[in-house]
Amino acid sequence: MTGNRRGRPPVDTSAVNVRLPNEVIELLDARRRLEPDLPSRPEMIRRALVQWLEMTAR
Repeated sequence: MTGNRRGRPPVDTSAVNVRLPNEVIELLDARRRLEPDLPSRPEMIRRALVQWLEMTAR
């Protein structure tokens, strides 16, 4: 994903609300701080999900 993704996502998306344990949020925050562009939590979750889906595609 390239470009500045801050703000409202594209119109062709749907919201998915999840609750995560604080420990997972802390790990997520630590991992996103390693990214050169410091993505938001939702953006980091999107990136992780896309990467996982690509890795597990059949």
